[in-house]
Amino acid sequence: MIAGLDVGSTTVKATVARDGAVQWQDYQRHHTKQAEMVLAFLQRMQAEGGLTPGRDRIFLTGSGSGFIAPLVGGKFVQEVVAVAAAVEKLHPQVNFVSEIGGEDMKTLFFAPGGDGKSKQVYMQSACSGGTGTFVEKTARKLQIQTERLAQMRYAGMTLHKISSKCGIFAESDANTLVKSGVPVEEVIASLYEAVVYQNLATLTKGNTPKPQVLLLGGPNLFFKGLQEAWQHHLTKLWAERRIAAPASLPPESLILVPDEALYYACLGCIEIGSGEAPGVGVYPGTGKLQWWIEQGQWEQKAKEGAKGLIRNESDLCEFVKAYGTDQCPAPRQGPNPAREAPVLVGCDFGSTTAKAVVMCGEGELLSSIYVPSNGNPIEDAKALCRSIRERGYQRIAGLALTGYGKDLLRDIIGADVAIVETVAHATAALHYYPDADVICDVGGCDVKIMILRQGTVSD
Repeated sequence: MIAGLDVGSTTVKATVARDGAVQWQDYQRHHTKQAEMVLAFLQRMQAEGGLTPGRDRIFLTGSGSGFIAPLVGGKFVQEVVAVAAAVEKLHPQVNFVSEIGGEDMKTLFFAPGGDGKSKQVYMQSACSGGTGTFVEKTARKLQIQTERLAQMRYAGMTLHKISSKCGIFAESDANTLVKSGVPVEEVIASLYEAVVYQNLATLTKGNTPKPQVLLLGGPNLFFKGLQEAWQHHLTKLWAERRIAAPASLPPESLILVPDEALYYACLGCIEIGSGEAPGVGVYPGTGKLQWWIEQGQWEQKAKEGAKGLIRNESDLCEFVKAYGTDQCPAPRQGPNPAREAPVLVGCDFGSTTAKAVVMCGEGELLSSIYVPSNGNPIEDAKALCRSIRERGYQRIAGLALTGYGKDLLRDIIGADVAIVETVAHATAALHYYPDADVICDVGGCDVKIMILRQGTVSD
């Protein structure tokens, strides 16, 4: 038997085959524990799939397999080579392949050549923009469950501009849309639009994807809306460029999403392995991998790793003394008669959190509140107001808002003023630190650096 493992950026996939027939396969998220998940897979492959040490062979691919392959006696196969091998065997009529993984994207163009088909391969792995993580992180921020996300549609939805080149920018755009009152269904459809746009704009390199098209990878398999986005854009592209579909193919077969879309890299490893010499990739068992997990990796880190940030408790105390928050304003402690008097409230509805402060009329900080954002600015506002009331502040003399959600919430909760975030930062900084020159604010989805001159923001 031959086993193929794909150790990806977010999941591990594995297939065991005998004479080309699949005997066992599975996939699981590894939550950054790649080696540990591979060990668990190998143990299951031995117990459930019949993989036998010393007799059967193993071939590995994926971004995490480079250091694992030698530990299990396997041979490393480059990922696009593995995918291409599987596609050429299983779908010889396909002309274009898009595989979207957890943190990378690949496109393959097949064209008739003198000896079989020639291949052009393009891969994007420097950034997760346009990948599965790109969609999942934004959906998680919007508190959309995985099951619901898989069924959310693209067809018929109003689309909005979302950055397709950067996951952080996309999350920021999605936050802004939601806090402006855009339904989450439209935000997710816009994310699918961004994914397909990123693939077609950056990974086709002037080539035209011609039918048949094969869509591979978890996002293409699980997200129905993403399949609809591909269908829309490819059909539109073929009409614009006057590309006729093969007469022998029915319309529904022009774009294929096979049930085994997760496992094509594994199947390609098996296909390549079957052409290797019998002594290549012989699986010796899990002993060496288990040793590396339990002992070897720690020895390697101790030998090659950088020194710690602190040497002892004394170093930590000195750092805290020099850079601590002792000089920052802190809420009043103990009995607080100001709870009966009117107070001033400032709220910051940010991209990932909602914050509020309560101050007396003289400018003294009475209380502060910091809660994670639920992705819904109205619910965030309810949570902050509830917390303020629970702390005993019933009479609010003035309410000011800032952050992403200020414009939507200003009229809803009756705020007196909505302030641009940089102005709010500068006003507070100069109140507590009159000699401040620079403000650096690291937020959930953005970073702001403000240069102060003569009491104003100059840059």
